[in-house]
Amino acid sequence: MAQSRDSASTAATLVGARLAGKALRAFPGPLPADALAAYACQDEAIELWPDAIAGWKVGLVAPELARAWGEDRVTGPIFARSVRRSDGTPAPFPVFLGGFAAIEAEFVLIVDRDAPADKTEWTVAEARDMVRAVHIGIETAGSPLAAINDLGPAAIVADFGNNAGLILGPELPGWRREPPDAWRCESFVDGASVGRGHAGLLPGGAFESLRFLLACNARRHRPLRAGDLISAGAVTGVHTIAAGQSARVEFAGGGEIRGVAHAFGSAAVQTGDGPR
Repeated sequence: MAQSRDSASTAATLVGARLAGKALRAFPGPLPADALAAYACQDEAIELWPDAIAGWKVGLVAPELARAWGEDRVTGPIFARSVRRSDGTPAPFPVFLGGFAAIEAEFVLIVDRDAPADKTEWTVAEARDMVRAVHIGIETAGSPLAAINDLGPAAIVADFGNNAGLILGPELPGWRREPPDAWRCESFVDGASVGRGHAGLLPGGAFESLRFLLACNARRHRPLRAGDLISAGAVTGVHTIAAGQSARVEFAGGGEIRGVAHAFGSAAVQTGDGPR
């Protein structure tokens, strides 16, 4: 009972801070005791959030924490109004002043069809078969908690997986025939290179991220739906960014995506333009 009250209070405070665009000095209440409690808190927060889910981000758990956590990945929702489509110009995205903000080069898997609601065990091959297309993208990570990553996976899960949006680019040419090692990209902040990588660096690859998510969300009674956008994991690293700074990711064979960070509440970032 106490855990349920704590979860409801934590979810309400995290959602309130996000809606107001205000930083929090500390995690609001006790940290969830385990993954089950953390996802229960996230589920309560989802019910409070005034927007539909357009997809899910998947992030990695540090190896030294993964055994105790029980998984090497975490997930959180991407909401429809936080999705921005890249059109060649810098896409505006919001950051929490005094909180945490970062950009992550991502490959975004588009789910082809509804997943069976009762299927909780998946193989990587089955997950890959669920993919309609792979797009390039930038996850705009963000939280009212400046120290969210230091607090560990329980805090990250409770606070929407540390997600604040997605900049969606065009489809990656040749994704069906090329191995993940060929899905290469480089990230820049204010013109300076901050990381290079490829999708093969993700443990198990991008389709392992989808396999994890299909199983995780089925257990939560949130099976994936046709058209869901799945941000499969940070390929070049997690690169902090501040209001006023610019971001760019160059994708081998897939063009580039640009963005510019603005403080929450500014006219430039009142709403995104949707997932499609």
